[in-house]
Amino acid sequence: METDVVRQARQTFERWLGDAYFDDDTKQELLAIRNDEKEIVDRFYRDLEFGTGGLRGVIGAGTNRMNVYTVRKATQGLADYILQNHAEEKGVVISYDSRHFSPEFSMEAALCLAANGIHAYLFESLRPTPELSFALRHLGATAGIMVTASHNPPEYNGYKVYWEDGAQITAPRDREIIECVRAVTDLARVRTIFEEEARSRGLLTIIGGQIDDLYMEQLKKQIIHPEIIKETAGNLRIVYTPLHGTGLEPVKRILKELGFANVFVVPEQADPDPEFTTLAYPNPEDPAAFELALALAREKQADVVLATDPDADRLGIYALDRASGEYVPFTGNMSGMLIAEYILREKTKMGTMPANPALVKTIVTTNMADVLTDDYGVTLIEVLTGFKYIGEQIKFFEQDHSYHYVFGLEESYGCLAGTHARDKDAVVAVMCLCEVAAWCKANGITLWDQMLKLYEKYGYFKEDLYTVTLKGMSGAGKIQEIMDGLRNDPPLELAGLKVLRLRDYQKGEITLLSDGSKEPSGLPESNVLYFDLENDSWCCARPSGTEPKIKFYMGVKGVSLEDADDKLGALKEALLTAVGQA
Repeated sequence: METDVVRQARQTFERWLGDAYFDDDTKQELLAIRNDEKEIVDRFYRDLEFGTGGLRGVIGAGTNRMNVYTVRKATQGLADYILQNHAEEKGVVISYDSRHFSPEFSMEAALCLAANGIHAYLFESLRPTPELSFALRHLGATAGIMVTASHNPPEYNGYKVYWEDGAQITAPRDREIIECVRAVTDLARVRTIFEEEARSRGLLTIIGGQIDDLYMEQLKKQIIHPEIIKETAGNLRIVYTPLHGTGLEPVKRILKELGFANVFVVPEQADPDPEFTTLAYPNPEDPAAFELALALAREKQADVVLATDPDADRLGIYALDRASGEYVPFTGNMSGMLIAEYILREKTKMGTMPANPALVKTIVTTNMADVLTDDYGVTLIEVLTGFKYIGEQIKFFEQDHSYHYVFGLEESYGCLAGTHARDKDAVVAVMCLCEVAAWCKANGITLWDQMLKLYEKYGYFKEDLYTVTLKGMSGAGKIQEIMDGLRNDPPLELAGLKVLRLRDYQKGEITLLSDGSKEPSGLPESNVLYFDLENDSWCCARPSGTEPKIKFYMGVKGVSLEDADDKLGALKEALLTAVGQA
């Protein structure tokens, strides 16, 4: 029996085939699946959702796919919002990464904006996400668009929206823009013009080199000890891979200009490649992404191995352990703590720490940050998962003069030193981490030695993330079922650890399980459940806002590396059993 969803999907499919608005290539792609009901439903059962993180999806024809039509629709909605707020004069900055159709989607967005009388500043070629954030602030634009699917597989692309503060959109503006995008139900009203007309009317400006120079100047301001870099840079050996993405030129440039002479780029992964030919998954969190880099590191006897993701906002690292002669992987929590501890320690020592300093982290980031900030008298502020909330805090600090931002980090390999951008920045992270490595070199230790010192001083904190992918309508239902189960019938203990508090950020309340008392969460509404456990342990469940996934985060504190490993393994097994995913 044909369901309403299937019937509606088929009707929309047939409308695309018959409407002159859609190009011949699109129609040919659709004709090839005409007898595949499952594929038709998947492509047309809904519009590709424009969520709080923008768009992200598989490239292809259909309402539930990334293509020029979904990009135009999203841009028309954004244009409507800008016009409603009389903010069109300042314009919109657009950048893109190395993925399939990224240049085309960027130009489509620019031409839609121009057709609505909004000036578009389009980068001449691919640039990292953090440079888009910087350029938006430097040019004083109203908004920014970054065409990227970050670390997703090659068949994906995406579209992220930034506002004038340089951060991705947050509440209430995110919901207001989403409403404008959803209101674009008639594709015939989506406006566009030809590139020549946009240029002749002064509504399309191509930007590039000058912004690059200014961005580099801002990065260098974050260096604390140029003299240490000068002393050791000739001896520090660095292997770097951009994973076929946008990081090659800015990372090479900043390291060269700072004096790091021994930087070896993985040749097979140097050039932009939308197929990510040498990788199954272009993600610096994935050990497989480092295979070629580690081979080169062994050949060159490197001290540190670095990888940035395709849009160069996240950094993954390995560092040499001299005792074993092997390279040790660092999580985003570990590399973030190395940089954070160095900044807090050296600025305190030099007397350059600003008044009322604050470090900002997401709720699923290591609790080592809590102990570190206590040690240095720095205020710790927690925000929801997503770096946009860290960027938002910088805006709040500037508005109310409450704190001075010194560093921000999230567990998913993203951090930001400085306020030149309002998103995570792998280029500045590379620079900062290499300064830490230079300091270690000058003191006769490795990055791994320094990490062990931090563990010994602050505790052996260890974290993990387990992601479950559940695609399609049935998957979305299963994800909701898991969240409903945890919310309505929360576990009272996990791995022998009592659950002390349940933080339900969707309800905006924290429940103390011992007596049922409640208090406000103090953070914006979000479908996230966080369980505080005994012995400095915790776990968290969060559906992805842009992908068909649910993520389970967890963390423990041990008395040794082995103890932390054992505790984390037991907690992970207990949590996945509790949600039926063991």
